[in-house]
Amino acid sequence: MTYVNAQELKPVQNKAFIRGERLKFRVYYDSKITGKVTAGMATLEVKFENTKVNDRNTYHIIGEGKSKGAFNLFYKVVDRFESYMDEEYLVPWSFIRKTREADYKKDDEVRFNQYSGSYSSHTANKSMKPGTHDILSAFYYCRTLDFSNLKIGDRFPVDFMLDDSVYTSLIEFAGREDVITDLGRFHCLKFKPMVATGNVFSQPYPMDVWVSDDDNRIPILAKSAVAVGSVKLELTEYKGLANPLTSLVKE
Repeated sequence: MTYVNAQELKPVQNKAFIRGERLKFRVYYDSKITGKVTAGMATLEVKFENTKVNDRNTYHIIGEGKSKGAFNLFYKVVDRFESYMDEEYLVPWSFIRKTREADYKKDDEVRFNQYSGSYSSHTANKSMKPGTHDILSAFYYCRTLDFSNLKIGDRFPVDFMLDDSVYTSLIEFAGREDVITDLGRFHCLKFKPMVATGNVFSQPYPMDVWVSDDDNRIPILAKSAVAVGSVKLELTEYKGLANPLTSLVKE
């Protein structure tokens, strides 16, 4: 098992995404008892504008998630995350969070100083390793990595900040698989991001993520095992991709 050197503060070649990319997902709960029950929708978008932050060109990335239907009656979710990610280095300068989940409310804005290795939020000022990500920029950064020589079991670390704490997530490569969705059959790369264990997750790698096995590396399907059944996120729409979606099999 080997470790892939992942992140340093240096120019990163990005061929995976461009401004104007927009992805839409269906979020649903799946179990033998209930079958597939749609719980909500989610979107990921790279806005067209180039907003300058600290005199740096940035990608303005927005992720939104909303519950729908009957789920709003007992657990309403309205989440919005924004990242201003350096166009050259692919690290964040600013992260904005607005979370509404049932009775839980969290608003925050984090300013990163990637040169000094520090960040400030509404409630903290702390040091960090230069190159630390927020949860959005971490995903987009990972899409640019070279996976051509990965072997099953290889892992690469990604440092990210959330709720005034910095975490290192190990992402394990689990091989190549085909995934069938309503959009068709996709050739995919399968990864297992490590998350913290606890009452919901009993294993450090309970999540499986399949991304398109082409130059876009867009998420096609994600699955998290929970106490009973699983929660899945499935790609339903896409536009503005940087490259042809060659992973989609024409049958």
